[in-house]
Amino acid sequence: MTLWRGKYPLILASQSRARQLLLCNAGIEFEVVAADIDERAAQQASSLSAPGEIAGLLAREKAFAVSMRQPGKFVIGADQTLALGMRLLSKPAARAQAAEQLRALAGRSHELHSAVAVAHDGKILFETVTIARLTMRQLGEAEIDAYLDQAGEAVTSSVGAYQVRSPFVRAYRRRSFHHPRSAAAAIARVSAKRAAACGMSEDPDKAADGDS
Repeated sequence: MTLWRGKYPLILASQSRARQLLLCNAGIEFEVVAADIDERAAQQASSLSAPGEIAGLLAREKAFAVSMRQPGKFVIGADQTLALGMRLLSKPAARAQAAEQLRALAGRSHELHSAVAVAHDGKILFETVTIARLTMRQLGEAEIDAYLDQAGEAVTSSVGAYQVRSPFVRAYRRRSFHHPRSAAAAIARVSAKRAAACGMSEDPDKAADGDS
């Protein structure tokens, strides 16, 4: 039985496997429609530089773009930026860039800015940005190579070349979260709140609990 009570399935404007899996596990019926926006062009046109603002912008752009093509449906857009000091890390293009990002993150703290936006018929109804602060322990070249061998092409799908749900999570010395813990968890929280408005029985705050 789905928790979603809307007339139409919820639309997820993301091809992220992690976000899709979280909604699926939450029992929320949804469909995936790729936003197909030029994220780099949107960021450059905005002149924004703060990581949270950039994540928020891209989440809104994705939700808006898909909602214009899906009349009458609620659309979730999400994005995540990684800030290492003043440096913003994008998704690595290949293994060499992924290894460079992991070397830069090793032994240091960074922030993940996760944004979610909900759109309906071209209007943004809700948006939020959350922050997770993580400290990675020191990593040797052998450890980095072993992880990249294990992760394969998945390293190019996430900023910083890692995924919180992967075995690489043990590389963290300290994690501090301002809930929800990531874009995936934020999606569950927003979706649950929308479902609550349509008669969902479960506490929406509990739906976002857990790792991202």
